[in-house]
Amino acid sequence: MKREELFKKISIENDRKMLLLVLDGLGGLPRDGRTELETARTPNLDLLAAESELGLSHPIAPGITPGSGPAHLSLFGYDPLKYEIGRGILEALGVGIEVNARSVAVRGNFATLENGRISDRRAGRIPTEKNRELVAFLGERIQKIEDVEVRLYSGEEHRFVLVLTGDGLDDRLTDADPEAVGLPVRYAEAKDDAAVRTARIVNRFIDRLGAELAGQLPANTCLLRGFARYPVIPSMNDLFRLKAAAIAVYPMYKGLARLVGMDVLATGRSIQDQVATLQQQYADYDFFFVHVKKTDSWGEDGDFARKVEVIEEFDRWLPAILELTPDVLVVTGDHSTPALMKGHSWHPSPVLLKSPFQRRMPARAEMVDAFACGTPDGADGQACGKVTVNALADKFGETACARGVLGNFNAMDVLPLMMANALKFKKFGA
Repeated sequence: MKREELFKKISIENDRKMLLLVLDGLGGLPRDGRTELETARTPNLDLLAAESELGLSHPIAPGITPGSGPAHLSLFGYDPLKYEIGRGILEALGVGIEVNARSVAVRGNFATLENGRISDRRAGRIPTEKNRELVAFLGERIQKIEDVEVRLYSGEEHRFVLVLTGDGLDDRLTDADPEAVGLPVRYAEAKDDAAVRTARIVNRFIDRLGAELAGQLPANTCLLRGFARYPVIPSMNDLFRLKAAAIAVYPMYKGLARLVGMDVLATGRSIQDQVATLQQQYADYDFFFVHVKKTDSWGEDGDFARKVEVIEEFDRWLPAILELTPDVLVVTGDHSTPALMKGHSWHPSPVLLKSPFQRRMPARAEMVDAFACGTPDGADGQACGKVTVNALADKFGETACARGVLGNFNAMDVLPLMMANALKFKKFGA
């Protein structure tokens, strides 16, 4: 029996509430001995962690650095190696674009080209209002290439979506993105003979866009990633019998949610707004996915301090979430985005799971009492009989999660663990 067949067979409906809180790119690497999460002042998360199961999850497999799409699919219980979904479709769905079998969608970044080389892959994260101006300007000037219809749609900040519609288009293309500054514009290449024509059209679009925006700074070229056609994937209701909702700001994550059958709830841009939406809609669904983006954004920018600030802001709103008393609560990241690396990494993500049916390890204070030891100072820890205790063991962070009862596991198992703790799985077999 395959994994999805098992879920369909044993899933049951009940009135228990499940809440998945995802701080995008939450995991990090230490600076002065502590990661961003361990540096942040998070009294509410720390208290919650002391009463929860902890662990570390790998979005794909150990050593594999994931994109946001496959990382979130894992958290939703899907095998990202089976459902390899291009980012373009996710972005398209996220901004409400209708795509069909004749379309290829791709996620775009406005970028900065100076002296023939990319100097900023995100065009300084231009304001969304400026993005809309550029898209409207380009939409009037680039409407067709050969016999293929060209449509542009604004995303957030520097992001946009390009949709090509015509006969015989193919999504088997390499990304048109050098993935680093200091390099020239990179054109798409066909991975298969059937995609040669599509690659030609894409590359003509890149040149046309560059010509139309010549002389404009900071946005005067584009990078294109994630060419994709619409995939076939079962919904969360099909697999888990869940009435699921998403509260997200950025288009890609709305697209991911729509792809797996979640209702995407209208919300404001702040964490406060998202919490208010959760409170207002809480009675209407049994599973909520709440996505916080800026932890990832500041990690990608290499801004350790501002990533810390977002984590602290989330912590301040956590009590309002806990007042809803979800039956099963998970706090995690989709992947790690260490500010030290300025990008996604392969390091596992911290996971916190709270439910009435959990197991947990004794808190540090209980271990200290058992060995009649003093309280250690600082993050370096202090030897205590046969045990070394560490101040970081009291915080929700990578150190505490590394010693948690959940251990190291695959992120695909997060949702099944939530289902089990919500008593939404019946027994398998006699």
